[in-house]
Amino acid sequence: MDAVINCAAYCDGLRVANVELDKVHHTLNQPGQFVWVGLHEPETEMLKKIQDEFGLHDLAIEDAHRAHQRPKIETYGETLFIVLRTIQMKDKRIEMGETHFFLGKNFIVTVRHGSSVGYMEVRSRCESTPHFLRKGPGFALYAVMDAIVDQYFPVVDVLEQDLAALEEKIFHEKFRKETTAKIYRMKRQLLEVKRVVSPLIDICNRLMRFDLKVIDDETRPYFRDVYDHVIRINEMVDNTRELLGTAMESNLSMISISQSEISKRFAGWAAIIGIPTMVAGIYGMNFKSMPELEWSLGYPVILTVTFGLCAILYFRFKRSGWL
Repeated sequence: MDAVINCAAYCDGLRVANVELDKVHHTLNQPGQFVWVGLHEPETEMLKKIQDEFGLHDLAIEDAHRAHQRPKIETYGETLFIVLRTIQMKDKRIEMGETHFFLGKNFIVTVRHGSSVGYMEVRSRCESTPHFLRKGPGFALYAVMDAIVDQYFPVVDVLEQDLAALEEKIFHEKFRKETTAKIYRMKRQLLEVKRVVSPLIDICNRLMRFDLKVIDDETRPYFRDVYDHVIRINEMVDNTRELLGTAMESNLSMISISQSEISKRFAGWAAIIGIPTMVAGIYGMNFKSMPELEWSLGYPVILTVTFGLCAILYFRFKRSGWL
């Protein structure tokens, strides 16, 4: 499978030509043009070729090849290297990928790794609005970042729905081990999402600052929109984590209450059973000097008193909620 998904040149917001990777340096010398290259899990040779064509730093190329990087932004001369993590929900499981960006004055290179949706739709949307795309590669960076961040919302929504279902089970169903296991798995998922989202706040802050010359002044405000989305997602994740922690505490409290109820039932039945046990123990000692042994009504009276006391205790315990 070819690692190069797309390689095109743009001028004044319009796609002017598809460019062969070996000839990118000729296009970079053309004034007013920039190149947008899309790669998917490229091999070492392909990244070496990209490095030669765009003059990229060795360390950035090494990170782009290894993947499994934390979200970050680094500056190498006049080139920005940005790493974002992508997340999507598949079969109730979070699958993660990575997208690496190399951004210069007249080029942008995107490198996708792992489970990540392609950006052909984003590119098409940008090409349909040339008045925005003429702002340069900085706007292309914004468009892809915005698409990545928008993918976070459905994942967080699914986690919030799962939390609502867990709360329903905790308060309206009997205790099950599976509920505690689901809470733990969900806490791990939220922690993974938090690790993805949290660094984006600093990345967006850097992109909005004026010390990055690669980002045009007209493009910089667009990253404020991405920043707002990231803040919202981060707050949603924090709220869900807090509610999930409360759900865990509630689950443990419900378990304690359930165990206490069981203990009270055991105690109540033990008290009731204790009466006939005591009576049977007394009459099991076979003393001769027990007047009621010679009384014709002794046996039914003792049984009546025993069962009567048991019934009194039963109704008292039932009224107090112990049974």
